[in-house]
Amino acid sequence: MISLLPKRIIIADLNKREITSLLWTGLAVCFVVAMILQPKAVFDGASTGLKAWWYIVFPSLLPFFIASELLMSFGLVRFMGVLLEPVMRPLFNVPGAGAFVMVIGFTSGFPIGSMVTAQLHRQGLCTRIEAERLMSFTNNSSPLFMLVAVSVGMFGRPELGVVIAGAHYLANIVLGLLLRFYGRHDREYIKPPANGDFLLKRACQVLIQHVRQEQRALGKLVGDAVTSSIAKLLNIGGFIILFAVIIKLLTQVGFIKWLAAVFGMVLVPLGFNPEILTALASGFFEMTIGTKLASEAAAPELQRLMAVALILGWSGLSVHAQAASMIAETNIRMGIFIITRVAHGLLAALFTWLLYQPEKVTSMLALPALSLAGSYSPHSTLTIIAGSFGIMVSAIILLFLLAVLLQLCTLLCKLVLRLY
Repeated sequence: MISLLPKRIIIADLNKREITSLLWTGLAVCFVVAMILQPKAVFDGASTGLKAWWYIVFPSLLPFFIASELLMSFGLVRFMGVLLEPVMRPLFNVPGAGAFVMVIGFTSGFPIGSMVTAQLHRQGLCTRIEAERLMSFTNNSSPLFMLVAVSVGMFGRPELGVVIAGAHYLANIVLGLLLRFYGRHDREYIKPPANGDFLLKRACQVLIQHVRQEQRALGKLVGDAVTSSIAKLLNIGGFIILFAVIIKLLTQVGFIKWLAAVFGMVLVPLGFNPEILTALASGFFEMTIGTKLASEAAAPELQRLMAVALILGWSGLSVHAQAASMIAETNIRMGIFIITRVAHGLLAALFTWLLYQPEKVTSMLALPALSLAGSYSPHSTLTIIAGSFGIMVSAIILLFLLAVLLQLCTLLCKLVLRLY
């Protein structure tokens, strides 16, 4: 009996995997059957997903994907990793290279934070726990989506972009500060730069060393960056279209109404209008469709904004699947990411409630580029993309200056102590 015990354990493990595989196979068969029975719903869903990807996601993310690939190839991330260690470690308990992930994640959108985090982990610039921290608070909705698609295109009120984006970013920064305690007893460790070194000098040495090791020509670097970026965006587009179809089919069979009723058991007693529930149920799967339904719901504006905050914070199973695909070749786990998405949605809704003041939210707060209300005008879209790039570059420069200032202050203090 003792000799048979390991075999029984192995068989049990195999049966669990087989059951899981059979479950997914059954779901896939049901999905195919549903597509055959509801071809119009499939076409409408696919068209909706394709338009959202082509007009919103692709143009807003492609420049940032290419930029991140190039900056990592040029060694800038390693340079930042050394220089910004004294800034990022005390605040978020992540290496200095995490500053690059944070900046590009806050200025672009899902799921670029996951993509860059996975690259840092593969290059040995952060541990698994540090990667999970980074991935959990650097994934944000695109400023283009919040400031143009939601506030202008859906609500028709550009001034609401301040509340929507402000609550969203503030919630993620708070999460980042709290996540510094997650896995703090992790034994995996990457040695930081020596305290005695002048960080700017050491950062330059690391940059030069990377440049010497990089053998690809400039044309090859740019070509690889474009190819990789487009491949990742095609992958993202596939997820968006797939989940748009799934939502259409689930709506047809009544699952969305059932899920809305489940949410209603919790939210209606808290004072939420039942008209919001369908939007939340749809946003559980795909945030673009959910936010659109929330903006159109027959409910008070504050409740609609809080519903949008919940949906954008949760980000939808579609984004979760995109993030999972970005880290599929690493040992980074998704558990803490999903938990923090729930916390992000709740915090963003709370901050929306605190920031929303109808008497003060006027058109005076609107960005000039967003004053073309009611449509996704090329002018406003290009302006937001250019503005996001400008903010990204400015944030990187400010972080550099802050790191250099901290290092100079440290050296000055040491000099003063020696004199006295």
